[in-house]
Amino acid sequence: MSGIVSDFLPLAFFGALVFFSSFDMCRESSSDSRRLTSRRSQPPLRPQFRIRGQRHESAVAQLWSLGRFATRYMRPLFTIHAGEYLVGEHIERTFPDWHVWLPSKDTGVDLLVTDTRNRKAVSLQVKFSKDFNPGHKSPLLQSRLLAAGWWSHDVRKIEKSAADFWVFVLPSFVEREISFIILPPTELLRRFKAIHGASKQRVDSYLRVTKTKRCWDARGLPNADQDLIALDRFTDENRDFTAYLNAWKQIKGCLG
Repeated sequence: MSGIVSDFLPLAFFGALVFFSSFDMCRESSSDSRRLTSRRSQPPLRPQFRIRGQRHESAVAQLWSLGRFATRYMRPLFTIHAGEYLVGEHIERTFPDWHVWLPSKDTGVDLLVTDTRNRKAVSLQVKFSKDFNPGHKSPLLQSRLLAAGWWSHDVRKIEKSAADFWVFVLPSFVEREISFIILPPTELLRRFKAIHGASKQRVDSYLRVTKTKRCWDARGLPNADQDLIALDRFTDENRDFTAYLNAWKQIKGCLG
């Protein structure tokens, strides 16, 4: 029992310190708020409390300042997007020798993948889309497509991308399967300009993955051509993304 009490005393002391600090902070903040009603132009005061007649910054105020610094320069881990999570989970499950890293701030790279010894690295930009296939009016498309995604791109961001590869994540609404379209941003930009024109600064892409494991950009195609995609009869070199469907071998080749 004495051991339990001795273990509990530091925790109780810390709790009491936080309680009284918070009480004093609340009391002082209320008086500060009354003073600020006539001086609204002044910046808000940070939480403080008095000890033996002296004014000191509390531990809460220090954490508050640290939190402002962290949110300004670092991205919290809990804001990871669904696509980034799915890519990271797939890599760790399929390639257990690789390591997946998250950047501390947004620099145009969502994930960093390294080899076993962390000597070689590949940077990834991840783009996620829900499956729009259930919304198709055509029964043929609904029955033949595995998933249909929709992305809107700023061409300038592709041109300035610092990532080695862009990864489009497309989970199937019906099937328990996720498609990954992986290609370098230079090739992505070349194809978009060939398909949608070189003068456009914003491009929408409709990547369609068929159940026969073929991938196409169907943006701007008439319904007849989209039916040909579903039937595996469509041909267009620039719109054919099949070579990049689940093409993890590209990253494997970079990491060795």
